[in-house]
Amino acid sequence: MVQDHVSIHIESMLCSMPPTSPDHSIFRVRHQLREVNEKAYDPEILAIGPYHYGNDKFKFMERRKEESVDGYMPTLRELERQARNCYAETIDLSQEKFLAMMLIDGCFIVELFRKYNMKIPTDKDDPVLHICGIPNSIRRKREHLLHLYHEWCTSGLPETPELNCIPVMPSAIELRESGVRFKAVQGGQLSDIKFKNGTLELPVLYVEDNTESKFRNLIAYEQHRQSSDINCFTDYATFMDCLINSSKDVEVLRRAGIFKNYLGNDEVVAQMFNKIGDHVAISDSYYSEIFQNVNAHCNKRMNVWMAKLRRKYFHSPWASLSVLAAIVLLLLTAAQTIFTILSYTK
Repeated sequence: MVQDHVSIHIESMLCSMPPTSPDHSIFRVRHQLREVNEKAYDPEILAIGPYHYGNDKFKFMERRKEESVDGYMPTLRELERQARNCYAETIDLSQEKFLAMMLIDGCFIVELFRKYNMKIPTDKDDPVLHICGIPNSIRRKREHLLHLYHEWCTSGLPETPELNCIPVMPSAIELRESGVRFKAVQGGQLSDIKFKNGTLELPVLYVEDNTESKFRNLIAYEQHRQSSDINCFTDYATFMDCLINSSKDVEVLRRAGIFKNYLGNDEVVAQMFNKIGDHVAISDSYYSEIFQNVNAHCNKRMNVWMAKLRRKYFHSPWASLSVLAAIVLLLLTAAQTIFTILSYTK
């Protein structure tokens, strides 16, 4: 009897749970991610889709979107169920409002792409690229705009290396003290992080007002999607969080040309990368091999000793000349002593 009550209770719980489907591809960002910086996940100019539909903040852009609409309702009615199934939550909109929203938003997106004529953005050196300008290599079905954007940013990246290590390494200042040099890679992708011959190469990152928002939304997409594809933005943010402990580390990277900081404050950049990984689940890192090689370099005492020697005696041309002069003087003194001894023995 007790077992029957338990079974009934469990069945009731299961029935009350919201339905799930493999068709779901559009999710709200979970609370743990949003609470770190809610503003980063909210639209600023216009809203696409039902999650922010009807917000008075976007009324002006709703009128602009309506200008793109003309006679697509019959086709949309056929796609309504498929469109609703894309959302992880039940959308509480009538058929008329839902279809009108989908039509207006869809036409606006098409018009946006058409207006920009699929041009490659001028800021091509930014590894976090702008949304207009989709390469021909991307042909598979896209679930939504953020999926499209993510696929574009990661198009052509090699598979994640089959290595497993804890993503931990010294900060930029500590690496510099261990003799590691930093080199900026112009026009590089997030995959272009390399470590060879004591030099850590990183792509140039333009840090602007919307950089944190772009990273947070791309990371949230990687956290919510139901696949085991590359989590390159999550891994990149984790890598930079390891490199950066304070504004001093940001300064090191900025002076090396790796950061183009348009925020004007290194502390803001440091806080951005230190908080961007909060409540983010991390699996095998795309940069596992880099972590291993950097840590191996820093664990060699010879590298640390040589770095200290360079900092102490060869940190400037004048210091180098002074050391060279001292060595020459020492050699001359030794030679004079030897000649004196030889002449005395004769």
